[in-house]
This record gives sequence, structure tokens and C-alpha cells, in this order.
Amino acid sequence: MKKPITPMKPRVSQYGVDPKYVTKRMAEYPEMTSLMLKDLFPDTPDVIYPSDKGTASVREAAEKALENVDMSMIKPGDSVNVCASHHGFTLQGGEPYAELLRTVRDVIAERTGTDNIRLRAGVGLRFRETEEYIKAFELDKHYKGKAKGVAPVDRGIPIETEIGTLYGIKAIYDADWLVHVHNSDVREVHFHRQVDRAVKPFGMSYARIETRSTYHQNLGPRGANFTARSIFASDFVQSKFAFTAFLEMSPVGVVSVDADNDLYALNDRVTVGGCKYYGKIMTLMGEIDECIAGLDFPCPVPYVFAAGVIYANFTGANVDLFDLDSPLPPYTWYTEAFYGKDGKPLAKEVPPINPAIKMVVHNYAWGGYPSAFFSEHAPSIVVGREQADLMNMDPQNIDYMKHAVIADGLDTAMKYAYQVSGTDKVIVFDGAAGGVNVSESLAKLLKEKAPSVSQKVDNVLLPKWLKQRGIDPASVK
Repeated sequence: MKKPITPMKPRVSQYGVDPKYVTKRMAEYPEMTSLMLKDLFPDTPDVIYPSDKGTASVREAAEKALENVDMSMIKPGDSVNVCASHHGFTLQGGEPYAELLRTVRDVIAERTGTDNIRLRAGVGLRFRETEEYIKAFELDKHYKGKAKGVAPVDRGIPIETEIGTLYGIKAIYDADWLVHVHNSDVREVHFHRQVDRAVKPFGMSYARIETRSTYHQNLGPRGANFTARSIFASDFVQSKFAFTAFLEMSPVGVVSVDADNDLYALNDRVTVGGCKYYGKIMTLMGEIDECIAGLDFPCPVPYVFAAGVIYANFTGANVDLFDLDSPLPPYTWYTEAFYGKDGKPLAKEVPPINPAIKMVVHNYAWGGYPSAFFSEHAPSIVVGREQADLMNMDPQNIDYMKHAVIADGLDTAMKYAYQVSGTDKVIVFDGAAGGVNVSESLAKLLKEKAPSVSQKVDNVLLPKWLKQRGIDPASVK
């Protein structure tokens, strides 16, 4: 068995406890080992990051991708808003995304002659999060003081679309030109279902809260997809859109950088990459019969990572999230939007969360996102009074600890989890690069299941997923 992979380091943030309180990581347990995704699935793509070249590989790939992008519409003196999203900074420690943002600025300045280039980094419900990232990666310096975080409660701007008036964030659109810089990890596939993934930020990170809430409350995942496309397709946005640049992600890291003047063309490539690169590990997670899930990553509860997949997706691993013909098309189930105050689904079609999750050990995860649903539906142990107090003081999580118990340390929490859950299978969502940290018993199960999962995805599931999205499987290498 291999040694556990080093977890992602704790990060100083107002949304999490001080890293000094994270005294032990779950990967340090003697029962823990690691599985490299390349060993589970030999066709896992090679990556440019992490690599020996570090972020230089990202810059090199970005410069090459941008060579094929037309920037002639941008004239000397024109203002350009480089638009970013907070989720990109949680990938591989955030440095590759920060380097892409730096490179995009440098290339625009060099090729167009304008120096009026501003960074606009959007967030979801943690309104100051991107300000932390801007300072941590010194993007304010690289953008010569023209970098700021924007939040969905900032001043809005009406955007006339084919479905009516929707609302963007004024600071996103206050430039002559927009450059959309994002990433292709599947992230909230339980919401967008890998439909218009590349367009999604126009209805989320760049939108006022009245519009972005269509994802979470008003219309649900299927209906909310068209709000983002409607905003992007509007005459107003099209008159400002210059080009896009994406980190092409896989569960093991950055595969490449993709860039295009045509966002829809890039979106088609993102759709294929997401199904192809993430389909196997997500299907394999659905084969786990029972486990203790460990949260040990600097992000809110649903966004902690294992094998490139967020915990929110694992809570839905009991169904095929990529299958658009699954029994739950109108629904998303990890959010309280489709559950009543009694904790039960509002409709019989809404499935329960993954029954394989027998216990959750919250060793290190942030607040800043409504997460009481998770502790209510899966028995949870929070390590340390400090984290319990953090959740209790978070206005979005005032009920989280009503459904969780507190352990004075990780050792106590793990002992309790083993005894109560009755399983020694453990999967840790700690951002381990290139693989996943698991217990030896779970490693054995995953290794046994991986070959059949690989064949099923290649021969049955991937062709189905692609056809559902109008893509000919024969056209995909």
C-alpha cells in the first residue's frame, strides 16, 4: 500500500478556523493509504500541473492557446475586465488559476497596447472570499491596483434577454470588453448536469443575487441553465465579449489551457472533457457500499475535494449525475430547496443522499455556505470547539451543530466514528493531488471495482452521456 498523499494545507480565511487549530489530518492515521488515479484508470490524462515545471507550464500553455485568439477588437486605451470566479482558486491550491489570470493580463497588454486591464473576481455566498485570494496571490499587484472582488449583493445592472430582464453585477460589465477566465472541473454537476458548464458563471459569479438564485431556489438545475445562456446571448453581453480562457481540468490536475473567441465552441469541448475525465471516478464512487467520509479541506462543507470530486457530488453518488434520463431530471437533492421543514423530500422522486455515507468526520471545513442539510442527513462529528463555534456564529449555518456532535480531537472523533458506523472504510476529502486518501479496506474495494467501472463508462455510459448532449461519440477521441 502507498503512503497517504499530502493533504491540501489549511488556508487563513475568515470563513474557516485559524490553521493552528488543525493539529492533525485524517491522512495521518496508520490505517490510511492512497490510490493514484493513474493506477485505477490507466487512461487518466497526463497533466501539466502539478509538474516539475510548476506554474511555468500553465503560463506556457496559456500563451500558446491565446496565440489563436483574436484580440483585434481591443484598442489601445480600451478598458478590459478580466472576469474570474472564486472556485478556480480552490483547484490545486489556487496557484495555476492565479497564473492563468496573470498570463491573460500580460498577453492582452502586450498584444493590444492597452494597460487599462482590471480583474473582477466573483463569488457566491462568501462575499469577501475573492478579496482574500486576490491578496494571497498578489493579483492586486499584478493588475496594478485594478483588482477587486465582486459579490452578488453589489450594485446590479439590468440586462435585457430573450426571456426578459435579468440582472448582472455592474462592476463586471463596466468595461469596454469582457474576458471570461474560468475552469472546466465539473464541480456542481448535481446542479448543471454538465450542460452549459462553460456558460454557467454568467448566471452565477457575474450575476446579481436575484438572478443567480434561480439555480438554488426558483427554478432548479434544469431551468436555471437557460438563465446563464440567456444573459450571455444578450445583445448587451455580446457587444462586450472578447474571448475566453479556461484551465482544462481533470481529477488529477490541469490537463491544458483552452482559449477561444467562441464560448459555445469551447463549451462543447468542456462538455466532452467533463464527461470523459470525471465520469469514471464519479461512477467508481457510486460503487462504495459503506464508508466514513472525512472533510479535511479549506472550503465549505459541500466543496471539499477527493479525487477531484467535491463532497456534494459524493452525496449524490447513489445516482448517475451525468445521465439526463435518470429518474430525477427536475430535482437536485442535496439542497434544502427540495426538502420540507420536516427534513423529508417534497416529492417522492427526490432521492435520499448517498446511503453509503454512514458517518461524517468534519475535521476541517469552512462555513459560508448553507450546510445544515448535510449534518441533518448524515451523522456528523465536528472536531474541536473552535469549529463548532465557527458554524454556530455563521448566519448560514446556525442549525448545523443541532445535528452534529463535538469531539475534542480527531482521535476521539475517529474512534467514535468507527464504533458507531460499524465500518472501517474511510474516504478523505482533503484535496490530495493525483489520487485519493482512503483506508486500506476501501482501497481494496475500489481497486476491485475499477476495471469493470472503466469498461462500463467506455462502452455504455460515456456514449450515452455524449448522445444526450448532442455529441457524436465517434467524434470523441
